[in-house]
Amino acid sequence: MIRLEGRGTEAARSLCRCGGEDLPIYRCRDCFGIEMVCQSCVVERHRCNPLHQIEEWAQDFFKRVSLKSLGLRVQLGHNPGEVCLNKQRVNGDDFTIVDAHEIHEIGLDFCGCETAQIHHIQLLRARWFPATSSKPQTAATFAVMEFFHLLSFESKVSPYEFYHSLARRTDNTGLHQSRYDRYSAFLRMVREWRNLKLLKHSGRGHHPNGISTTQEGDCVVLCPVCPQPGINLPEGWEKAEPRWVYALFLSIDANFRLKRKAVSSDKRDPSLNNGSSYFVEEKRYKSYLAERVTLPQERSACISHNAVNMADTKSSRGLAATGVGTVDCARHEMKLASGVGDLQKGEKYINMDYLVFSVIVGSGAAVLNLSYDIACQWHKKLWARLASMPDRLQFDRKNKTVRFFVPKFHINAHIPTCQTNFSFNYSKGVGRTDGEAPERGWVNVNRVATSTKEMGPGARHDTLDDNFGDWSWKKVTTFGHVLLRKLKESVRSAKIHGDELAELQSTIDDVSLNAWKSEVEAWEDDSSQPNPNDTKTVRLQLAENEAHDLQAGINVSLHDEVSPFILISTGLDLEDQQSKAKICTQSNALLCKIESWTTIQTLYMPTVSLLRSASELTREASNDADRPENLPLWLPSSLGTEYSCDRKLQELEWDLRFAQAHDALNEVRQSIRLSSHLKTFKRTHIRGQRASTRACSMLDIADMRKMASKLKYDTAHAALIVLGPILGKVAWEGKLRVLHVADLRTLGDIGPGQSEGTRDISWIWKAPGALDNDDAGLQDCLRIEWCKARAREGRWSEEVLLLLEEMRRVIEFFKWQAKWWKDRGTAAIFAKPAHQEGGLAYAARQAHICLTMVKHVQELWVAVPSIVQSQLLPDDEDDTAETADVLLTIEGPPADDEEGPPADDEDDTDV
Repeated sequence: MIRLEGRGTEAARSLCRCGGEDLPIYRCRDCFGIEMVCQSCVVERHRCNPLHQIEEWAQDFFKRVSLKSLGLRVQLGHNPGEVCLNKQRVNGDDFTIVDAHEIHEIGLDFCGCETAQIHHIQLLRARWFPATSSKPQTAATFAVMEFFHLLSFESKVSPYEFYHSLARRTDNTGLHQSRYDRYSAFLRMVREWRNLKLLKHSGRGHHPNGISTTQEGDCVVLCPVCPQPGINLPEGWEKAEPRWVYALFLSIDANFRLKRKAVSSDKRDPSLNNGSSYFVEEKRYKSYLAERVTLPQERSACISHNAVNMADTKSSRGLAATGVGTVDCARHEMKLASGVGDLQKGEKYINMDYLVFSVIVGSGAAVLNLSYDIACQWHKKLWARLASMPDRLQFDRKNKTVRFFVPKFHINAHIPTCQTNFSFNYSKGVGRTDGEAPERGWVNVNRVATSTKEMGPGARHDTLDDNFGDWSWKKVTTFGHVLLRKLKESVRSAKIHGDELAELQSTIDDVSLNAWKSEVEAWEDDSSQPNPNDTKTVRLQLAENEAHDLQAGINVSLHDEVSPFILISTGLDLEDQQSKAKICTQSNALLCKIESWTTIQTLYMPTVSLLRSASELTREASNDADRPENLPLWLPSSLGTEYSCDRKLQELEWDLRFAQAHDALNEVRQSIRLSSHLKTFKRTHIRGQRASTRACSMLDIADMRKMASKLKYDTAHAALIVLGPILGKVAWEGKLRVLHVADLRTLGDIGPGQSEGTRDISWIWKAPGALDNDDAGLQDCLRIEWCKARAREGRWSEEVLLLLEEMRRVIEFFKWQAKWWKDRGTAAIFAKPAHQEGGLAYAARQAHICLTMVKHVQELWVAVPSIVQSQLLPDDEDDTAETADVLLTIEGPPADDEEGPPADDEDDTDV
C-alpha cells in the first residue's frame, strides 16, 4: 500500500508511450494497472469513462485532478468521440455528477442539433438521473442510484449517511465542502427514483392509458402464495371442499416505533405514491378519521389491554403520527395493498377497522381468518361498525366466513376463556399458522424509524412503501426453499403426532372416546357449544354458585365490587405472591395490593383491624418486619377458634384451600417427574464440564420448583388442619397427609433406610387422582390431554394440505404473471419505435423471470410427491384425493412449450 503512494517502476520512464513530448505524470485510480501517461493520452483514454479518478504527480506526491481541468468535455446526444456542431454548454460550465466512487465536476455540453432532445432527456439516455427537469446542473448516475437503493434496503443507510460518505471519499479534508454540497438535490433524486422504479416494476409504464390510471394498491408486490381469485385458484373453488384450504389469513398489528414528528404537511410534502402502494390514500383516510374523532374507545373486558384501554391516552405531543397500523398476510409475512395507515393517537378501532376493511374489500376471498392481539375485544362490535363505514369499504358479509384469532405469542396474556376460544392451536382449518407475521416484519423496517421520524408525510410514506415492497419481494424469492422446508417438517411432525394420538387413544375406552369426539366436533362446527378444552376449576364453580345466589336474591356481599369469594381468593393469591416476593423485586406493587385488600377485608372481618393494630405494636423494629412479604394477612384460618369469623368465609377458604392442596400436590408430582427425566437425560447424554454445569443448573431450578410446590401444599394443609374441626370436616386427612421431604420421590425410588425388598411407594402416588383412572379429576385431565393431542395432530395434518395447496398456487401465480407481462408488452402503445422496443424488451424480460421462477420451484420440489406419499396423512378419502391432485400439479411441467422457460443458452425471449 505504501509503494502505491509513489510511481513504482514508472518513475524510471521519462516519456509517454505515445511518443509525445509531454511528461507522463498522470495515472488513473480506476483503470487497471498503474501506468503513467501524458495529458493528451489520459484525456483520450477517458472519453468513454469520464467519471474515473485521475491523479497527477506533483514532483514528490500524487494529487487529485479532474478530467475537466485536463480538457475533457462530455458531449451528450452523440456517441463518444463525435463532435456536435451546435453544442450548448451548461450555465456557468458548472455541472456535478454523483457517482458510486465520488462526486465529480465535469465539463458537459448538451446537443443543440435540430433533432436533439431536451436536456434532462439527454441526461437520462446517458444513464444519468437529473436533479431537475429545468436547466439541470446536477445529476446522479444510474449506478449510484441503484447502489444506494439496494443499500438502503439491506443496511438501512439513510441518504444523509450515504451522500456524506461519498463527499468524504471525494474530499476528506473538508476544505472544499461547499463545492460538493448537493445533498438536497440528492434527496430529491432519491425520492423520484423510488417512485419511478415502483411504477416500472408494477407495469404501470406499460398501461395503454399511462400511469395516470393507477389505482389504489396497483403498485404492490402481490403474494403468489395467498389465494388470488382469477389468478392462482382453480375454477369452482368457491364450492370446493374443504373450504378452509382457500382461506385468506390476515394478521393485524400496530407499530409505535414508526413515529413521525409534526413537521411539514401533506400540502408541502405530498406522497408521490398517493395510495397506489401499501399506505392507504391519505386524503380519504383522514376525512374518515375526522368524522369519527370524538368516538370513545371501548374498554377491554378480557384483561387490561393497553392497546385498547390506553388508546385515548397515548402521548402524541409533538407527533403527527404515533405509529402505523398494518394488515399482513399471516402465513407469508407480506404487507397487503392498502393495508398500512398512520395512527394519530394510539391503536384505535377507527384506524384499524379502516385498514382491515380496505384489505378485505380488495381480497375476494370467501374464508377469512383474522389474527389480532386484541381480537377477543375488537371483534365484538365489528359488524356494527362496518355498517357505518364509507360505501367503498362495504361488502356482502353473507358470502364470507370470518373467524377471529389471537396470535400464539400474545395469547398467554389473555384470560383462560380467550386462550381456548381464540387459539390457533385448537381451531380447525388453520394449520400451524401462528399469527405473528407483523412482528417479524417490524424487525426489518424498525431500522429506518430514526430517519423516517424526521421526514415529511409524503417522503415518509414513500420510503416505508419502498421498504415494505422490498421485504415482500425478498419473501417471494425465498418461497421455493421456505415452503419445501416447512413441508418436510410438517410431514414428519404429522406422522409423529398421529402416532402419539393413536397410542393415547389405545388406552382410552371407546365410550369415553366417542363422547369426547362428539364434544370436540360439535365445538369445532359451532363455537357457541361448550369448549371441551376448558376445565371447570374450583374457583369457577364457586363463582358460579355466587352468581346463582344473587339470582335467587341471596346477597351477603358488603362491598359493591368485592364479594366474599373474591375476598378470600384474592387473599390466597396475595399469600402466594408474598412467597414469590422473597426472591423477586416486587415489594412495592405487592404492598399496594395488600393495602387495598386489607381495606375491604375489614368490612367482612372487623376483628382483623384489632389484630393488625396489636401486631404493629408488638412487631420488631426492623426493616424485614415491615416488608410486605412478611405482613400477616389474617385469613379465616389464621383466626382459629379464638376469634369470631363469618362461617361462609371459613367455608370459602376451606374449598379454596382443599383445591389448592390438590393443585400443589399435582405440581409436586410433575416436578418430581421433570427432575427424574432431567437426571436420566444428564446421565445418558451429557458429557463435558460446560454441558454438565448447565444440566446441573436445570436440575437446581427443577428442585426449587418442587420445594416451592411443597411449601404451597404445606401452607394449604396447615390451613385445612385449623378449619377442619371448626367446619366439621372429617376423613380428608387420609387423602391429604403431611408431606415430608422423604415423600418427594418417583415411583420405583427407594426411600431412606429401605431396600428393594422392603421399599414402599410414596403416598403422593397413591393419593386420589394420581393413578386411578376412575377419578373424575384424572378423567378431566385425560380428556383435555386427548383434545390437545388431537388438535396437534389435526393442525400438522392441515399444515401439510395447506402447504401443498400453497405450492400449487405459487406455480400458477408465476405462470399467470408471465402471461400478464407478455400481454402488457403487446398492449403498450409508445409514440416512438425505440420506446416500443424498450417496452417489449422489459415485458419479455419480466415474463422470462417469472417462467424461470416456475422452472426453479418445480425442480426444487421434484421430491415433494415422494416425501408426502411416504408418510401420507391419516386415512381420509377426501384429504387423500385432494393431496393427489395437488401433487400432480406440483410435479407437472409448464402448461405448454410456448409458455415454458427458455433454454439456458437463449438470451432473448420471443414476445
